[in-house]
Amino acid sequence: MAGDLKGNRVVVLDWVPDKNSKAPMYRQIIDYISTKISSGDWTIGSILPSQRTLAEKFGVNRSTVVAALGELESFGIIKGEIGKGTQVISNTWSLLISSATPDWGNYLQSGIFKENMPTIQAINKMEFEEGIVRLGTGELSPKLYPSQMMEEIFIKLSQSIASLNYLEPLGLLELREILCERLKRKGIQCKPSNILITSGSLQALQLISVCMLKQGSSIYTEAPSYIKSLQVFQSAGMKLNGVNMDLEGIQYWNIVSKRKSEEDALLYTIPTFHNPTSIVMSETRRKELFKFCTDNRLPIIEDDAYGDIWIDEEPPKPLKSMDENGMIIYLGTISKALAPGLRIGWLVGSESVVDRLGDVKMQTDYGASSVSQWALKEILSSSYYDQYLEEMRIALKYRRDLMIAALEKYFKDLAVWEVPKGGFYIWLNLKEDVAMEKLFHSALKEGILLNPGSIYDFKKNNALRLSYSYIDETDIMESIEKLSYVVRSLKR
Repeated sequence: MAGDLKGNRVVVLDWVPDKNSKAPMYRQIIDYISTKISSGDWTIGSILPSQRTLAEKFGVNRSTVVAALGELESFGIIKGEIGKGTQVISNTWSLLISSATPDWGNYLQSGIFKENMPTIQAINKMEFEEGIVRLGTGELSPKLYPSQMMEEIFIKLSQSIASLNYLEPLGLLELREILCERLKRKGIQCKPSNILITSGSLQALQLISVCMLKQGSSIYTEAPSYIKSLQVFQSAGMKLNGVNMDLEGIQYWNIVSKRKSEEDALLYTIPTFHNPTSIVMSETRRKELFKFCTDNRLPIIEDDAYGDIWIDEEPPKPLKSMDENGMIIYLGTISKALAPGLRIGWLVGSESVVDRLGDVKMQTDYGASSVSQWALKEILSSSYYDQYLEEMRIALKYRRDLMIAALEKYFKDLAVWEVPKGGFYIWLNLKEDVAMEKLFHSALKEGILLNPGSIYDFKKNNALRLSYSYIDETDIMESIEKLSYVVRSLKR
């Protein structure tokens, strides 16, 4: 075994995965590395080859290696550091998840919550690698962070917060009161008792899935849909059903042919700047959809994460603005418009629903971050926030137009797309079939991280979710040009 500059040993690879095995490739890699460590062949301090080298030696995609190493790192067996590579740091957990009893691998596979698709696991890991251009990331660029506004908010907080004790079960009352006032602008009439503060809107979906729906229930949603990239409903034993869209939104009439008359079901929809397509449901379609769901007793979860991020014109009012009987649970969040790190969202529903979900939330985390709730209360009540939104829309328009110009220059013969009127995304449909997994890995070799459309859809597609919100402005033109070369190379 060769040594590194510090005398640590670089491990020797003497195995390749069995491609005929029923066990997933990444699971075989986990078992192999665990066995080598638990047997003493790879001692603490040993250095693993680079991800690229491991992928070549094992004959697998880099994302498979990333998923395997990520799980091993989560157990504290290995640790990757920039400039130091990936080292073996412990053999304790490897002894437990190796073939010896107990078999932790079986426990992991039999747990209630399903694991992410390998591509999504790879995306989650690679987003934080040095030198990667994130061409599909669904958050704002750090350059758009309103540092001066936030500095003033936190200075004010440091002088005004008397304690950081737990808050009431539904969340900070002052924050819920301010949200009521802001929701009135969207046509939503509610009281503080109709609002539950959550740790992001994803937690709201998790709360709904564990305490309001039966196993076997059907969730109808747009195809494609952001929710398809998650396992939140599937892990709770529910069935996701995709319903086709057109440029006006979900084709709700197709739900009739899919739905059994007596089944427990609901609709999850993102009508405003839909993720991943950025389609805005027309006002006419919203009225028709609401009537259809009312007539068919089909409750709605309306996700309005992007509602404030309009660029060209203000979108139609949410579906919730038509709801007088509590048929719609409305989800909002600060993660997209301002800062995902605050981890604050809100759920609006009838008092009975909010109380039930609030009770379950108290059992899971005893309330969202007190600091974040106080901070958001100050942000939303300040005069700065609406000014910030205006400036953010101007910045996003510039980025969007820059990416559209790049696509016009390099993708006109390769793909079709619509110009989004808001949100973060351009849904790029390639004109010819391309092996999308190969495209993902080929782009990664060029330092570009993609979000393939397949992770959002119910069937094979030839699409990419491109985002202009996170990528540095100076990287847009070059990255689109580079991506076009990759696509052309795969067409040959």
